[in-house]
Amino acid sequence: MEFSQYNVNALMYITPRPDLVFIEGSGMWLTDQNGKRYLDYLQGWAVNCLGHSPQCIQDALVAQSKKLINPSPAFYNEPAIELAGLLTANSCFDRVFFTNSGAEANEGAIKLARKWGQLHKAGAFEIITFDHSFHGRTLATMSASGKPGWDTMFAPQVTGFPKADLNDLASVEQLISDKTVAVMLEPVQGEGGVIPASREFMQALRALTKKHNILLIVDEVQSGMGRTGELFAYQLSGIEPDIMTLGKGIGGGVPLAALLCREEIACFVPGDQGGTYNGNPLVTAVGIAVIRQLLAPGFLSSVKEMGHYLSQALLTLSHKHGLEGERGEGLLRALKLGHELGPKLVEAGRGVEPVGVLLNSPRPDLLRFMPALNVSVAEIDQMIVMLDALLTQLKK
Repeated sequence: MEFSQYNVNALMYITPRPDLVFIEGSGMWLTDQNGKRYLDYLQGWAVNCLGHSPQCIQDALVAQSKKLINPSPAFYNEPAIELAGLLTANSCFDRVFFTNSGAEANEGAIKLARKWGQLHKAGAFEIITFDHSFHGRTLATMSASGKPGWDTMFAPQVTGFPKADLNDLASVEQLISDKTVAVMLEPVQGEGGVIPASREFMQALRALTKKHNILLIVDEVQSGMGRTGELFAYQLSGIEPDIMTLGKGIGGGVPLAALLCREEIACFVPGDQGGTYNGNPLVTAVGIAVIRQLLAPGFLSSVKEMGHYLSQALLTLSHKHGLEGERGEGLLRALKLGHELGPKLVEAGRGVEPVGVLLNSPRPDLLRFMPALNVSVAEIDQMIVMLDALLTQLKK
């Protein structure tokens, strides 16, 4: 079917999209309306942690859809109970509130921290966040984010989010006041350009927040669910935060996210928090299928191995083309281009024949790679060969 036959004007315009419509996907591959295949290194922005349409998610959706889809969050359901138990059993947290998106989970984390501040910190409400951070697209999470230009986009912002510099403890300490209730950060800044918080910084930040009796919130919407080679990125530093948010990979492609906290932080009372679809059995059944795969023997060690393999391949490519190296954790990585080639590489990658490659450039001077966590060596090699050719072509 030709693209011109689709009436795309019925969709609200929010971003420029290429003239193609994806029809199906399997693993690391997508297929468009003309049958052309693309090697997908976006995976829905780190959403499809097991690739496109994995069998375990298909099975979970079919089986659960025949039993119960949404009884209302006013009642318990079995998949939500089981998934909450799996998450708490494999983390330092005690309580889980399920949401539909990472932004909603982060909004919940902000509310929970402020409620805790009302009860335990004389109404303290400020949450220190970081420049270049990304926490979502609600008004509060946009205000919490350190994305350039977002402070005026839908002004006025929600107040109470002073910004520090990642990996600079002094910049955090100088912002702490009697109004401070928490510090919130991504263990790896994804949209900011795949910038990891160092182990030393995470440990020092945990010590600092304990010293001042304020909460530590980790936004693991992108870095969680095995993406870094640990189930959760905070585990890389050997610390225990107070609150964590999850999204993207937790549902493997379906709308599922979560807010987790330690028991002593769980201070919501009836009426404080809710959501019509939150924790429905259809998506939490998928979440169970996903986390069981991630916890299977050898899976996370394989993520570490593939992350190292991708890192080394990107470094080799960087040396060959005189780029500026790579960075990241596990299978969340960036190639530092040194100049603003990113958008051109993204466009050129889609046009490669007979198969294309889907790349992402959150900043014009780098590419971000978010493959399925079960990506193969052959699929990494194929992408590197394609990217090598693109770099050679664009340098001419």
